[in-house]
Amino acid sequence: MRPVTGAEYVRQITALKSDRLARSAFQELVLRIAPPGAALFEFGAGTGMDARFYAERGFTVAAYDVDPLMCEFFSAHCRELIDAGRITLENGGYREFLARSRAGDGRAVDLVTSNFAPLNLVGDLRELFAKFHALTGPAGRVLASVLSPYFMGDLKYGWWWQNLPRLWHTGHFSVAGDQAPIVRRRLTDFARQCAPYFALRRAFPGVPSGARGADVRHAWLRLSTCRYMFLLFDKQGASPARH
Repeated sequence: MRPVTGAEYVRQITALKSDRLARSAFQELVLRIAPPGAALFEFGAGTGMDARFYAERGFTVAAYDVDPLMCEFFSAHCRELIDAGRITLENGGYREFLARSRAGDGRAVDLVTSNFAPLNLVGDLRELFAKFHALTGPAGRVLASVLSPYFMGDLKYGWWWQNLPRLWHTGHFSVAGDQAPIVRRRLTDFARQCAPYFALRRAFPGVPSGARGADVRHAWLRLSTCRYMFLLFDKQGASPARH
């Protein structure tokens, strides 16, 4: 099965009310977390729907996506904001992205965002968080939407039960996906993978609620009703903010 990209992806990702609500919830949380006028970096930016939303609200956005068709749609969708310097877009292979020294105009990033689970397509998160560490300023943060391994809606699938022992013992498991293996991780695994560059501070259910995030030690039950969970990471050494 070929990957869904570009305009076809937009049609699919906006067709379901649950996906629209999940996107709205993530955007709402970004507005709560990011300081006014912040520099954002969007990893796995897709078609630019989120980047445009952020730029129209006063943020500067540097974005990256590996898929050329996604980037082609992104460039058309955000053309006037790119021309105005509010958005910059990077393309290219993932290893090439990791090797680059800076993003956008070189300004230190205040908040890295990653919506609709790009981190679930990355097998080794340590080197990605090392990259985020290099991109961000001293108080830099990462907010990522990821697929929840605790989602009760997945209990009807055989692959979830087959992988449950692996999830329990190793903290993660993977299943085949269109683009790459899809890795589902427990909160404890995310906490291990982001170290020593970041610390996992809060976990939010992926629905619009305005609720405060839960301490990661007690969050899994609250996350069981949502397909997505939103994870907030603080740069190591930075004073944690409250949300």
